[in-house]
Amino acid sequence: MSFDLSVWALPDGATPADVRAAVQRCRQGQHGERYPDPRVVGFYRAITANYPDRAGEGSPWEVSPLHATADHIVMNLNPACEDQVLLDIERLAGEHNLMLFDYQDGSVYPPPAPARR
Repeated sequence: MSFDLSVWALPDGATPADVRAAVQRCRQGQHGERYPDPRVVGFYRAITANYPDRAGEGSPWEVSPLHATADHIVMNLNPACEDQVLLDIERLAGEHNLMLFDYQDGSVYPPPAPARR
């Protein structure tokens, strides 16, 4: 059984409830037609640079290819994947200003607030 996470490019000010509603629309197969959000593209390129988008021996992915749409990416992780993979997903979600959704318990993690100067 996989451990599932997704990252979401929602408008500024989106709440955890907005993320959960977007997840529900995805589960129902509702994906709007639009250009890919640059944040999602950047995240995908960064995560697959370290962890290529293919399942198999040594891959953290239980299912591949990753479910990637214009505003989100769903990652089904092998439950035996290294903790570093999860840390990298969390870090890259923050770097790309994406909200992180944990399917196991429904938790939503917003990107960290920008540092003030």
